[in-house]
Amino acid sequence: MSLQVGDQAPDFKLKNTELKEVSLGDFKGKKVVLHFFPLAFTGVCTTQLCTMRDNFGYYDGLNAQVLGVSVDSPFTLAKFKEDQAYQFPLLSDFNKETAAAYGALYEDFLGLKGIAKRSAFVIDEEGKVIYAEVLEDAGNLPDFAAINKVVAG
Repeated sequence: MSLQVGDQAPDFKLKNTELKEVSLGDFKGKKVVLHFFPLAFTGVCTTQLCTMRDNFGYYDGLNAQVLGVSVDSPFTLAKFKEDQAYQFPLLSDFNKETAAAYGALYEDFLGLKGIAKRSAFVIDEEGKVIYAEVLEDAGNLPDFAAINKVVAG
């Protein structure tokens, strides 16, 4: 079952595109906008992250950190980030532990085991989930307007 509003967000330790470990605790005191996406370089995933990239300025002054997470390797994510000029960190959940902890993992996705479900979570400054959206249909996009409203508070 996926996390719900009011739940404590599970901490994580994931590698970023520079192979440095990043944890949720690194952002204590900030809101975190956490986007899980199935696979880098796919159409809807690119749209999801490009929407965040193109609206990145919205978060200026809102004390918020955007993070993208997929089960791709850090090396794949580094190329994806470079190609699309994402200005926020992409994190590798290669071992699939974080997506599972957030209830955002497909057991079977097009015959592939353990792919992140497209989802979005907003975590407040104290680590509580204040927005949770896990999409069963990977062809759908998160509700960006609702996410922005929650972040703006």
